[in-house]
Amino acid sequence: MTATTTASTTAPTAEPTNSQEQQVTTGATVWLTGLPSAGKTTIAYELAGRLRAEGHRVEVLDGDEIREFLSAGLGFSRADRDTNVRRIGFLAELLSRNGVKALVPVIAPYADSRAAVRGRHEAGGTTYLEVHVATPVEVCSERDVKGLYAKQAAGEISGLTGVDDPYEAPEAPDLRIESHTQTVQESAAALHTLLTERGLA
Repeated sequence: MTATTTASTTAPTAEPTNSQEQQVTTGATVWLTGLPSAGKTTIAYELAGRLRAEGHRVEVLDGDEIREFLSAGLGFSRADRDTNVRRIGFLAELLSRNGVKALVPVIAPYADSRAAVRGRHEAGGTTYLEVHVATPVEVCSERDVKGLYAKQAAGEISGLTGVDDPYEAPEAPDLRIESHTQTVQESAAALHTLLTERGLA
């Protein structure tokens, strides 16, 4: 008698498509620069929610939190602001290199500091997008989310970016958002469109 066996077969596991894999693993840094109260952080969190819902790994590097935990010893001189931006740039590049979308709503007032961050990303082959949230200072001072403009006007603080300290607006950002002319959702959607066009969303 010859024993016979029947090989069991299992359905092959579906491999993720390239687009699905890219959604999860492609990192990038998106730096939102602009004046205080321009709307950078609000737009970043709106976009972060949408990206997470689509399956992306996302971190928002909030400037105030970075100041508290990583740059507590720094002041607001040009040198200290430059050091702060470079530190954030290092962290953002590290995250994006490891498949995270790093959204950075940080003023970064000086062009040379931003260029240094872009250079770090380029050297590592990591995607870096610069977004200028181009809200006029008159609108920002009316919003005055943190009360900084009122304190500056009252003489309680000095060195406020865009008022008595320079802000060097990007000449050729990847995207310019005029947040005062549209809703937060529309601003985030414009940024999402940019990511989609670059194959990042």
